Amino acid sequence: MAKRERVMRMSVEQPLWRALAGYRVLTMMYAVGLFAAAHEEFARPWLAVAYFAVLVVWTLATLPKVASAVACTKRFLTADLTIALTGIMLTPVADAAERVHAGGPTLPSIWTAGSVLAFAIKGGWRWAALASTLVAVTNLVERGGPARDTVHNVILVWVASIAIGYVVEVARASERTLARALEIEAATRERERLARDIHDSVLQVLAMVQRRGAVIGGEAAELGRLAGEQEVALRTLVSGGLVPVSRASEDAARGAVVRAVDQDEDDTDDGPADLRALLAPHAGALVSLAEPGAPVLLAPAAAREVAAAVGAALDNVRRHAGARARAWILVEDEPDEVVVTVRDDGPGIPEGRLAQAEGEGRLGVAQSIRGRLRDLGGSAELVSVPGQGTEVELRVPKDKQQANDPRGKAEQR
Repeated sequence: MAKRERVMRMSVEQPLWRALAGYRVLTMMYAVGLFAAAHEEFARPWLAVAYFAVLVVWTLATLPKVASAVACTKRFLTADLTIALTGIMLTPVADAAERVHAGGPTLPSIWTAGSVLAFAIKGGWRWAALASTLVAVTNLVERGGPARDTVHNVILVWVASIAIGYVVEVARASERTLARALEIEAATRERERLARDIHDSVLQVLAMVQRRGAVIGGEAAELGRLAGEQEVALRTLVSGGLVPVSRASEDAARGAVVRAVDQDEDDTDDGPADLRALLAPHAGALVSLAEPGAPVLLAPAAAREVAAAVGAALDNVRRHAGARARAWILVEDEPDEVVVTVRDDGPGIPEGRLAQAEGEGRLGVAQSIRGRLRDLGGSAELVSVPGQGTEVELRVPKDKQQANDPRGKAEQR
């Protein structure tokens, strides 16, 4: 069946870039508003007007540069901080000396903090410390000394930018860890799905060839022996460790990258499937099927997985209870879930046999039955009493299938 790769990008820092873009625009407007309210007090207002013209054009033109870590280059950060520092140094030239000594705002005012925060989000707390230090030195030079309000503002920018830079670094590390965990989970699920498919087809054929070859004898016996060796090797491979997964992206600026394998688009049919139609082929002289009179609707993929789990349970009946063992399938359509029970009249399963079989790589119950139901958000319970047969109960919740169930949609309306 054809597969396609789905790439999901996650970035916990992306909201910070959006917030920074908004902050730069708002603080630019604030700085311009401060000047407009007190422009008559400026010694050289034309110089301030020229600076604010540059500031407005630069802020609006560079909005794409603060859209992501990739777009925010070192060259942009350097130019952005230079404009902020230039505005601070121009303040005593453009403004009146009295206003400067009285603690009046610099030309860029709090817009300067946006430049420092860009350093923090881009490069972490070390970059933030460097940028905030340059701003602190420039502010002290502009005021001519460590005035109380200047020191207060400098320390505030220093602490805030370094803290944000540290949080960004922690978020990126967590993002990489999450991406790795999701890749491992996706690889594990794909491995389990392949193990189920192999168990349902290849391993059963190899086991049959081995048994038939031993009965026929001659060259067929040798063929059966080889088939048995391949079955053991394949079971060992299937029950082995995790399949290799691709290395999670180290570029947190682009967001953590997680690759998962989706089924082909043909697997997502428009409407739900009637589970009864998929279970009907299992009915026969030795297998009785009891089902509701109304359709038992599930999402197509879920219905196929349940039917495959029932098939695996019946295969276990034929293999372990004998070719003449009888089996019964009961389908119950409950309000919140679908319950399918498979029961046989065989000798039952000895205590500890399932754990032993799983350790030997025989994954009929572990993967073909329990694994399928677990992936559907359901459960598979097996009850066996020696001498009294075995019962397998499969439960599939409907809440995860509701979107594809027209009855569920009707109830919601």
